[in-house]
Amino acid sequence: MAKRKYFNTTGPCDPRIHYVVPSQPRLPEARQLIDLDRFFVIHAPRQSGKTTMLHSLEYELTKEGAAVVVAISCEEASVAGDDYEAAELILLDALRWATDSAPGSWLEAAPGARLGAALRALAAQCELPLVLLIDEIDALYGESLKVVLRQLRIGHNDRPRGVPFPNSVVLCGLRDVREYKIASGGDATRLGAISPFNISVQSLRLGDFTREDMEELYGQHTAETGQEFTKEALAAAWNFTRGQPWLINALGWEITFWMRVPPEEPITAEHMEQAKERLIRARATHLDSLVAKLYEPRVKRVIEPVLAGMPIDFDAVFTDDFSYVRDLGLVALGSTVEIANPIYREVILRVLGFGVEVNVAHDSRSFVLSDGRLDLLKLLREFTAFWKQHGEAIFRGITYHEAACQITLMAYLHRIVNGGGLLDREYAAGTGRLDVYLRWPYGERQVQREAMELKVWRPGQRDPLDEGLTQLDRYLDRLDLETGYLVIFDRRPEAAPMEDRVRFDQDRTPAGRQVTVLRA
Repeated sequence: MAKRKYFNTTGPCDPRIHYVVPSQPRLPEARQLIDLDRFFVIHAPRQSGKTTMLHSLEYELTKEGAAVVVAISCEEASVAGDDYEAAELILLDALRWATDSAPGSWLEAAPGARLGAALRALAAQCELPLVLLIDEIDALYGESLKVVLRQLRIGHNDRPRGVPFPNSVVLCGLRDVREYKIASGGDATRLGAISPFNISVQSLRLGDFTREDMEELYGQHTAETGQEFTKEALAAAWNFTRGQPWLINALGWEITFWMRVPPEEPITAEHMEQAKERLIRARATHLDSLVAKLYEPRVKRVIEPVLAGMPIDFDAVFTDDFSYVRDLGLVALGSTVEIANPIYREVILRVLGFGVEVNVAHDSRSFVLSDGRLDLLKLLREFTAFWKQHGEAIFRGITYHEAACQITLMAYLHRIVNGGGLLDREYAAGTGRLDVYLRWPYGERQVQREAMELKVWRPGQRDPLDEGLTQLDRYLDRLDLETGYLVIFDRRPEAAPMEDRVRFDQDRTPAGRQVTVLRA
């Protein structure tokens, strides 16, 4: 009996047991470049379908009899570090297993030239074009990466003289080709320096799913089980993931396996919301691998102004850093730089605010009114006491100094609201604000909805009150709310002492909506 298919969140996809969106239509140029005997790079964020793409290319080329395909991974060679001799031997062993060939004269070459010798020997034996697919190239770095790339370049350049070598080589990993210079020990500040793989004709980025890709994937589940996804569920999934392949599969897996929504019931937007929260709380390996990058200086230089809503100067260094962080899948470029999707946006704030959150001692039940609603004004008053006591110490301890206000208040809110309600946060570089949308269920299927905007009064700026009221007005209008909260943190050196400047005021937006203003 055939196994039922399922959503895959671990490793490459197998069409026999997984729901799969075909890889090659997402990157048709790859096959075209192979047919032209080109060397090129395929790069994409983690768990975007890169290895599945390579398997698909290998299967297609072999089935057609168009080429002899040799596929290897550099993952095991990561232990070698700068020991290029050890890395070479591991890769030669991978070639031996992939081709069922004995090393022969491979090992007679000098260290640092053995991989090239092996590839020349293999190419000489092939009656068909030889295509080499190298996965996990990111596992190599320093001298090991430099030696491998140099041998590929030498082999490529020797081909016009009739020296046998693979007709096409595909390097697959996280990084764009320009990053290989840095990973192989080049100076990151010399952006114009030559890459050790400068014979690459192209660097192709495997993009995220389109909305149609996502609906096709979920449609495979419907065809397999009869379980429908409502239009609202599909819209929610797209909004939460913005097409990130692993997240789309993870939501499907969470709902159909762990949440065990019966097949006879349709999958709704509420199911998607619950699955999203479960993913964020669980911090799966994929999410952890991303947030582990947050403290890298290059990543911080990009993420910090996004969190703080600060404008960005796209100079040469920042542009290079942005490309690196975008290749990791953490950010996207729309009208401004923003976090790639709402799930990553939420995870990043929770990770950065964890140190604050564990110091919040309040129980959420102390903020619940007799009718079940959340007393948000009381919550903010308690926050001011927390801010007066810990604010300056928090600023000294938070790595993301420019976003410390946003991180602290969000951590406090999350500590109180988590488990009883939902928080959605919107932020992007250059907006000068962070928007918060709180939903708190109470009573008989009722939901309390509140909106809040955070702004920071920075040195050299004027009071952001008027701008904040105007921006909050638009946010309230979008949410169809008549009241809201505006929080202004004063970070100017000339600001009054903390205990003197913290206060609550009442004001109105240009459209007349009532606003509670907290100055902190």
